[in-house]
Amino acid sequence: MESMGKKKPRPRRSFAPEFKAEIVELCRRGDRSVGQVAKDFDLTETAVRL
Repeated sequence: MESMGKKKPRPRRSFAPEFKAEIVELCRRGDRSVGQVAKDFDLTETAVRL
């Protein structure tokens, strides 16, 4: 019953500075929402907003 409806937390990932810069640029460009950029790169929206 404990595992019902609960997801396992993802292991913490690290990203190269170049990847982070690309994500920031995509968000600033404005043609996609932050949520959509996060989804496209399999990231959480919270991780992108930080």
